Amino acid sequence: MQLSGKELSFAIRSDLALKCQSFREKTGRLPSLAVVLAGDNPASITYVSAKKKACDEAGMICRDITLPGTVSQEELLATVASLNGDPSVDGILVQLPLPEGLDEQLITRAIDPAKDVDGFCPENVGHLLLGEKTFVPCTPKGIMRLLDEYGIPTWSADVCIVGRSNIVGKPLAALFMQRGRDATVTVCNSRTNDLAGHVRRADIVVAAVGRPGTITADMIKEGATVIDVGINRIPDSTKKSGFRLVGDVDYEGVEPKAGAITPVPGGVGPMTIAMLLENTVEAACMHEGLEFCDL
Repeated sequence: MQLSGKELSFAIRSDLALKCQSFREKTGRLPSLAVVLAGDNPASITYVSAKKKACDEAGMICRDITLPGTVSQEELLATVASLNGDPSVDGILVQLPLPEGLDEQLITRAIDPAKDVDGFCPENVGHLLLGEKTFVPCTPKGIMRLLDEYGIPTWSADVCIVGRSNIVGKPLAALFMQRGRDATVTVCNSRTNDLAGHVRRADIVVAAVGRPGTITADMIKEGATVIDVGINRIPDSTKKSGFRLVGDVDYEGVEPKAGAITPVPGGVGPMTIAMLLENTVEAACMHEGLEFCDL
């Protein structure tokens, strides 16, 4: 079974478009996301463009703030402070990675937790670990939504997450461990001994290391669910662009053994953007004293 994040994200974004209209009828305005881009990293520019397009399609306001790669830390902090104090802004996203010399953790911590729709600031991370309501980081939230949509249970499942980033691996592990999810979680990294052995025991495998071909067929047990978070460009002379996108999983080799698997592209990526939009609408509701579920 292929887990199509593209199809599910389309349904979620269509529903969010209706919620945005309902929100405007109740408040006289639309939910608003401010996206701050520092520098000219090609991948970051592509991601920001995709987020802006998604906001437009959902009927949300997306405010682009583009800063030069030479921006100082003080200038970037001042930009964030200005957005924190702007009542017309519901969510703030500072696109990572930042140019060299800027402290990502300091910038992330400067965002008002009530506008931290990425779910990266320490306060929201703490709420997540405690199992309290908060903004859940978009990629982990999208992965859990995919599993739910396709009826893949996590209760008593052995989960192996390959990758320990603050954006995916760590928050995803916390989600799987929550009461109601009740999974047994192993988090592996580049120094894990016998990586294949850990992965082979898992009912659900999540690959999030940013390295093509990390997870191969011999590492997957029959019927396992495989979630591929990786988005890697590799040369391909048959493509007009000169490259193609692949994940961290050897899809052709793993797909025949897996019970369910996400494609790349079209799997986790679209879900990440859909969850960003959902978090922004939830933030807007919170700021106006509304319940998201009532829209």
